[in-house]
Amino acid sequence: MAAPMLRWCCPGRRFAFAWVGCGSCHRRGPPTGSTSSGKRGQSSVAQQPHFTAQKPREGEHEWAAVVGLEIHAQIASNSKLFSGSQVHFAAPPNSLVSFFDASLPGTLPVLNRRCVEAAVVTGLALDCHINRKSLFDRKHYFYADLPAGYQITQQRLPIAVNGSLAYSVCVGRKPSRMVTRTVRVKQIQLEQDSGKSLHDDLRSQTLIDLNRAGIGLLELVLEPDMSCGEEAATAVRELQLILQALGTSQANMAEGQLRVDANISVHRPGEPLGVRTEVKNLNSARFLAKAIDYEIQRQINELENGGEILNETRSFDNRLGCTVPMRDKEGRQDYRFMPEPNLPPLLLYDSGSLPSGTDPQQVINVDQLRERLPELPRVTRERLVRQYGMLPEHSCALLNEVGLLEFFQNVIKETRAEPKKVTSWVLNTFLGFLKQRNLAVSESPVTPSALAELLDLLDRKAISSSAAKQVFEELWRNDGKTPAQIVAEKKLELLQDPEALEQLCRSTLEAHPHVVRGPGGAVITQAQWLRGEGRLRTRPRRLCCSPPAVQRSFLTMVGPVSSVIPQLILSVFS
Repeated sequence: MAAPMLRWCCPGRRFAFAWVGCGSCHRRGPPTGSTSSGKRGQSSVAQQPHFTAQKPREGEHEWAAVVGLEIHAQIASNSKLFSGSQVHFAAPPNSLVSFFDASLPGTLPVLNRRCVEAAVVTGLALDCHINRKSLFDRKHYFYADLPAGYQITQQRLPIAVNGSLAYSVCVGRKPSRMVTRTVRVKQIQLEQDSGKSLHDDLRSQTLIDLNRAGIGLLELVLEPDMSCGEEAATAVRELQLILQALGTSQANMAEGQLRVDANISVHRPGEPLGVRTEVKNLNSARFLAKAIDYEIQRQINELENGGEILNETRSFDNRLGCTVPMRDKEGRQDYRFMPEPNLPPLLLYDSGSLPSGTDPQQVINVDQLRERLPELPRVTRERLVRQYGMLPEHSCALLNEVGLLEFFQNVIKETRAEPKKVTSWVLNTFLGFLKQRNLAVSESPVTPSALAELLDLLDRKAISSSAAKQVFEELWRNDGKTPAQIVAEKKLELLQDPEALEQLCRSTLEAHPHVVRGPGGAVITQAQWLRGEGRLRTRPRRLCCSPPAVQRSFLTMVGPVSSVIPQLILSVFS
């Protein structure tokens, strides 16, 4: 059978996303809250499958947790999977709905080429086997926001299978102790999204918005190879970075572009797996970690108290920090899967199997897509460590924030400062200002060129470190001035003229002779007082001269009284 017609569609914009270090695995305790702090660099993950941390008492058994994920990623495409309707977030309700999206009789699906390419590229990046032939199916269920009464998906033969996702986790208290874990990817499939139900409790009615109906999704099924909430959250964060690097999804969880369902069970080691529960529609990596950790604790407590775990679907209440039941799954729903009659098998080719005379616009060449794969986040982190000598956690932090890596690289290109100093300023000073003001990198008033010029001034010792921070604060006010102009206006340059240095030291000594010499020529070391007085005289400048030169200058002025005086005066200007 011939391959289905493919429709061109331009990819959506590409974003980056923050990757955050993993937190501690959930341990035994009361089933409230979560042990996940969500703070960068302060958490750890157990190296073995999840066991209770405390040594069990006699007669008490440890428990192992098993976690698997189903992830739905919205494909970055300008139009939907089977129709030409546009895709825009927060558009007016029901303003982006075609006849096919509304399931009017007589309408037929036309496959979006961009969505197929996104699925293939994602599969290649995750080391999946790309099926040269895949099939579409109808999955029947009846919701008000699903006008056709079924969803087009790939149940029998998905587009990609048998891949893996590698992610790094912190071990112990030190962020630099990072290990790589791997979770198997069972399959990647294309499917439609449903519409959205808007519940109006005030009027006791539900409104339907079909703008989302028919948007292309990638469903990624991860095998149950994880054992705690933070492991799962870290894997999802790494997947976000991969999708954004590929440009296949913006993966913005706040906008519903990445949604996660978690399947969780606990069992005693050596015994069969326990009954699993499913926590649906988690739209935050932090909530994902909390929901999984809570559910693990809940199941352990339930079993130890003589109860049983129900095979049910639950949701996570982020306000209460707990999962709540939605519906049971004991009576397995019959989705009545059947082949999609309006779509032929999807055929993919490589360079060797491509039929001669075929229109390139109507087929997908897997080899061409493989050649265009960009640098993946894992490779980028390794390159940063190797190229700039930075710590692994610093390379992770640069990829964590949207646009931060690009900002860093632009600064590196324009400054003569050492990469280590650039890294420190970008991750500590620059990123700290962004966090304090809740701004994105793209909203920063400080440009890479301005920061590079400031670091050049600091590198050639034209200003001190404290003065550089003052200049940075002025740059943040966005008055349109360059770092050099700010230094000149506020007289922040370092004092380097030997004559001016000698005059400054002389005036300090002459103004306070009682501090230098006491009765009988004794040396009075009022260091704290003299330091404050000297800084008042030199503010906002700082001395820039070698210690031997300062010592010679003061010995010339006060005579060979003691080496304490030069050291004391030197501390004033240090």
